[in-house]
Amino acid sequence: MPGKTDTNSTPAGTSRFATTHWSVVLAAGSPESSRYREALETLCQIYWIPLYAYLRRRGYNRHQAEDHTQSFFANLLEKQSLQKADPKRGKFRFFLLTCLKNFVADEWGRTQAQKRTGDRKTLSLDIDDAESRYSLEPTDELSPERLFERFWAMTLLTRAMNRLRDEFITANKQQLFDHLKAHITAEHDSVPYSTVAVKLNMNEVAVRVAVHRIRLRYRELVREEIAHTVAGEEQVDEEIHDLFTALSS
Repeated sequence: MPGKTDTNSTPAGTSRFATTHWSVVLAAGSPESSRYREALETLCQIYWIPLYAYLRRRGYNRHQAEDHTQSFFANLLEKQSLQKADPKRGKFRFFLLTCLKNFVADEWGRTQAQKRTGDRKTLSLDIDDAESRYSLEPTDELSPERLFERFWAMTLLTRAMNRLRDEFITANKQQLFDHLKAHITAEHDSVPYSTVAVKLNMNEVAVRVAVHRIRLRYRELVREEIAHTVAGEEQVDEEIHDLFTALSS
């Protein structure tokens, strides 16, 4: 798929594993570093909805969960708490969830949350979107921890899909993406290739090739998104297994 730009291919992209966002945060000497802040912002965007969903399932109302989420990330930034994370001691998301549990259990954190959030907002949170997604989940089937895992998995897949869409838009192939996206993750092709071929003015073989390529690129992007949250490439396959386990729960 990478390197081809004809109408039967997906846009070019990279599957290289650069330094991960987590490792950048761990290695950065100062939170004033542009690399540190950019990496931390990316990690926050990946994890804020899973953490918000965890708090909602724990019984906090919408406004309390928003306040605690904002305050938690502000606290991470101020105290450089991520520097305490050790990849050898477990997965990053579990470290982050443990930090959140400790944060909301702390009486000072609870009493100061609203004041700190009023002073500064670390993240721009789309609470309406988060609440809509949370409301779709059954209220009694998953524990807060399992729901956190599920939202982590869904967030990573959504980020990968959005990046894939943006690549097609940049390549002026949004129509191709719109017609092929239903085939990216479907176990069975709900729309016949022949129907897609007619709509795109392509032959059926070309559509099949394009679907194959877009699926490969999507998988690459999922791996890249997961790579942001691990210390090394060798952990990616294990995280992919955890991702699909979380989605199947």
